[in-house]
Amino acid sequence: MASRKAARKLFAEKSVLEELGNATENDSSNDDESVSKAGEDKEGDPDFEPLSSSDDEWSINEPSPKKGRIVPSPIITPHTPRTPASSARSLSPRSTPRGISRSPQGRKRSAGRMSADSDMGIWNDISVEDEDPVLPNFVPKRNPGAQLIMDRMYSPMQLFQLFFPNSVVDTIVKNTNSYGKMRSEAGKKFPWVPMTVKELYLYIALVIYMGLLSTKTIVDYWSGKKIYNLPFPKSVMSRARFHAISWNLHLCNLEEDRANAQKKGTPEYDRLFKIKPLYTDIITACKTYFHPNRQLAVDERMVASKARIGFKQYMKDKPTRWGYKLFVLADSSCGYTWNFFVYEGKSSLATGKGLSYDSVMRLLDLSLLGKGYHVYTDNFYTSPGLLLDLLDKKTLACGTIRSQVQGFPRTRANELSERAQRGSIRWLREGKLLFVRWMDTKVVSMCSTIHKAYDGSTVSRRVRNPKSAWETRQIPIPAAAKDYNKYMGGVDLSDALIGYYNVIHKTKKWYKTFFFHFIDIAVVNSLILHQHLLKSQNKTPLNQKAFREALVAELAGIVIPPRASEAEEPSTSCPQMPSTQGTSTSAVGEQLCWPEYFGSDATCGRRVCVLCKISGHKVKTPVYCIKCNVALCFVSSRNCFKKWHTEKPPENDEEK
Repeated sequence: MASRKAARKLFAEKSVLEELGNATENDSSNDDESVSKAGEDKEGDPDFEPLSSSDDEWSINEPSPKKGRIVPSPIITPHTPRTPASSARSLSPRSTPRGISRSPQGRKRSAGRMSADSDMGIWNDISVEDEDPVLPNFVPKRNPGAQLIMDRMYSPMQLFQLFFPNSVVDTIVKNTNSYGKMRSEAGKKFPWVPMTVKELYLYIALVIYMGLLSTKTIVDYWSGKKIYNLPFPKSVMSRARFHAISWNLHLCNLEEDRANAQKKGTPEYDRLFKIKPLYTDIITACKTYFHPNRQLAVDERMVASKARIGFKQYMKDKPTRWGYKLFVLADSSCGYTWNFFVYEGKSSLATGKGLSYDSVMRLLDLSLLGKGYHVYTDNFYTSPGLLLDLLDKKTLACGTIRSQVQGFPRTRANELSERAQRGSIRWLREGKLLFVRWMDTKVVSMCSTIHKAYDGSTVSRRVRNPKSAWETRQIPIPAAAKDYNKYMGGVDLSDALIGYYNVIHKTKKWYKTFFFHFIDIAVVNSLILHQHLLKSQNKTPLNQKAFREALVAELAGIVIPPRASEAEEPSTSCPQMPSTQGTSTSAVGEQLCWPEYFGSDATCGRRVCVLCKISGHKVKTPVYCIKCNVALCFVSSRNCFKKWHTEKPPENDEEK
């Protein structure tokens, strides 16, 4: 048995040696041809033939996985132009680990990387001065700010109705009535009574009110327990009616919805058809009534939901991990949501340049915005290709960037070390693109077409001194990183304003979740418009809590909306009672208590008198006090105006 193994081993070694000898003879026979080729190219390609020959010989010498490893004895081959000395070393299988081949593609790729590194230059530090980029002029299509009559007074409800216009409200009422009738005929709970426009506004008022004052469950708002005892929801709508509207709320047309459902699985199918009547109108309103400032921010927003639907997303780095993802373009200075769209899935955007590229291009409606805008994005969106394409459209951009993205410099010459001192900066400019790496708590990579590498700015950071004690120092910061920290938070600011008094309720229907979120967008954008208007008139605007309270009161019909033509805006908060010592001629500054009509005459704009309502009689009057902003009777038989300003009001008025 041992003799058979020895014979088989000798036979294998002999066959290998013969094949190697034949290969050597073939190489020597083609020696003249190789010399002539070398004469044509004086530089030569030393990697061309040795790689191919070493691969051929390795495939010959590689043992079978079922047999033992065969190590041939060293063979010295003559050195020819086709077999350099280095190839003799590559013949031995010991030079390469088992299972790893040295392909010519691998060597060519490494050579290409080295050539690319040499072309990209080296990273510079702050001792090397960078040139100031030439920026296009800022030419917006409209003046930035609120696109309203700036000297006109708008109540919170009037601003809210810009985003929920009467046409949309009528459509929602019509479709809800159709859906409720269909469910009622099918024997569902709560027989449906047709809803009116006024009831929808009352429903929205309660939804916003529930964001101001939250309870564990919806039924607690109508609870008769003493620990709750909330009179406002009961005075607006019954619990059964609120639940009936919530269950039957429908935004789209039923027949068109059925026709769209039959197209499921085809390119014509619209996944967002159930929210389209409100979805498209609110986006149009956001663009119409406000023009953003120069700095814009692009980011994602998550609308919390765990409903079972295909375009629900999971994002582990967001505070809200499960929900619907919206791509949002917001004003960096005030957080106004100017444009957004719902992410439907990978198939919804298919231009071939990636989701991040397509999202930014879709959000930037440059035909309405203008030229010279500064767009700030995070590392999900930023790429050299996107920044260059935006620059061609006279739009500048800046953002953090991933170092492995295509187009990022691969050179390692003078690059920033992972252990560099905090505040160290390296930069490299390629045409109009600036790449910056800055050491903060970790390395931050950025790309910009707006900034120069370093403009002398510093930032306060806690660092360790030589005694290992923490101290605060001023360290250098690139201009791109400084402006990114300042302007990137536009969408986060908008999310924070929405999150303070979120109105979203748990629901099994995904389109109802969007309905509640659209109410949040409308309220926050209305608040921002209100603040811009009041600041332009040198007045103190309401904060968000007071604005929502005034909006709820107006929607519920318990506060009279001010006239839009008034030069002085009456207070939009709940009416405050004057002291008993006050008279109709008392004033705060130059504001006096004088009667005035709501409309152009006594036949329009009538509201319920406050004092008559307290006494249990709902008497309407066309007159109100311009200072106190309350409706008061002003007739010979009922002079509530005089009574309001001269007598102490009843104690139970605060409950009203």
